[in-house]
Amino acid sequence: MKDLTGLFQSLGLDPATLAGGAHAVRSPIDGSEIARLAPDTPGDVGAKVARAQDAFAAWRRVPAPVRGELIRLFGEELRAHKDGLGELVTVETGKILEEGKGEVQEMIDICDFAVGLSRQLYGLTIASERPGHKMMESWHPLGPVGVITAFNFPVAPWAWNFALALVCGDPMVWKPSELTPLSALACRNIFDKAAARFGAAPDDLLQIVVGGKQAGEALVDDARVPLISATGSCAMGRAVGARVAARLGRSLLELGGNNGMIVAPSADLDLAERAILFAAVGTAGQRCTSLRRLIVHEEVYDALLPRLKSAYASVAVGDPLDPGTLIGPLIREAAYDKMRATLETVAGEGGAVFGGERVLAGELPGAYYVTPAIVEMPGQTETVREETFAPILYAMKYRDLDDAIRIHNGVPQGLASCIFTTDLREAETFTSGVGSDCGIVNVNIGPSGAEIGGAFGGEKDTGGGRESGSDAWKSYMRRATNTINYSNELPLAQGIRFGDDS
Repeated sequence: MKDLTGLFQSLGLDPATLAGGAHAVRSPIDGSEIARLAPDTPGDVGAKVARAQDAFAAWRRVPAPVRGELIRLFGEELRAHKDGLGELVTVETGKILEEGKGEVQEMIDICDFAVGLSRQLYGLTIASERPGHKMMESWHPLGPVGVITAFNFPVAPWAWNFALALVCGDPMVWKPSELTPLSALACRNIFDKAAARFGAAPDDLLQIVVGGKQAGEALVDDARVPLISATGSCAMGRAVGARVAARLGRSLLELGGNNGMIVAPSADLDLAERAILFAAVGTAGQRCTSLRRLIVHEEVYDALLPRLKSAYASVAVGDPLDPGTLIGPLIREAAYDKMRATLETVAGEGGAVFGGERVLAGELPGAYYVTPAIVEMPGQTETVREETFAPILYAMKYRDLDDAIRIHNGVPQGLASCIFTTDLREAETFTSGVGSDCGIVNVNIGPSGAEIGGAFGGEKDTGGGRESGSDAWKSYMRRATNTINYSNELPLAQGIRFGDDS
């Protein structure tokens, strides 16, 4: 690993504070240790929540458009630090540099969205059945928001939450993945620059929690945090959801995806091939929206699969900081072990495995680079129905659209989906209520690469939460229904007469 001192300093990370702690941070690029941080104790987490409460008391009084100005300044600072933060994302996650910078661009985009949103936190005026009365629906700041993020996208999903929460009036306590805390600390430093320019922001609008499961549980269990937004595996989401529900708090869950693509007989195979390659092998198959299941009509299967294998064989695997690389490493050894075990299992279930070998082990024994795998399956087995966070693409045949939709929907997860077709009836059926059961349903575009303007999230075991665009902002506010009597009478609803009322 190259010397990171200059990169750290450009993002406000003092190398002297990144040493001596008990929490080791390693880069998947070569497995080297790049920092040692002091982890937060449950007591530390509680103290940070208390400070977030104090910040909330002041921040909720600031008009929403003024709060939006702070996010506008944050977006400016992100633009100035895009290259550096994008590189740090690559160093911590192993995704290629182009994707690291793209993740920072998502942060910039959601800041732009949130600035406009700060003037559009609309309520409703509702017709009242009573003369001289008006009903309204209004939205108010909710309180401190707790956010838990995953390693694979260490900054963008946090920003989806943070930009919206802040314009809605809510401070944030953020526990990043224990594998990628440096990106979070850099984001805090960049935000601090924006807050200094803003000049009137209370302290502690953003606080970072460093640590693993114990720190996360302390945040999740704190009743002073009305909303927990968590991104991660389905197993993690079940644990978080149950703990938050036990204290009657709110949870916003964005969990695993076992995303499918249907390739119809009329599909543009050139377009489909490009989409499959990006969606299935990008980020080394470690996106929640990675393409994992390819459901191909029997008429075009034999034309498409050889093309895909040729494309897979030509993909450059290696150092994600090298501009020529398309696939970087898996995040750690455990991910590689899971990939190898899964490939062995599906081979025993009748799957024909192409690719999936470890490479560069001699040069980089502490890193886990693999070639992406295609597995031709005789059908959708229980192993295929499980999400494996690695570049494994299962290919299966189908005969008619109903069969394809049945296969597609026959998994516990429901995040992202797509169909490649030039048949309008097939496209409309897939996007209708009898088509895909996912939260993201695309036509002639892969399941990855969502824009921030739409709500992001999924159904079933994916958790049901929605982040980013559309009306996702409502998760960060509390709703009040108001009835205002501007008459001299006191009529009761439903025409009820009580006592001497007439």
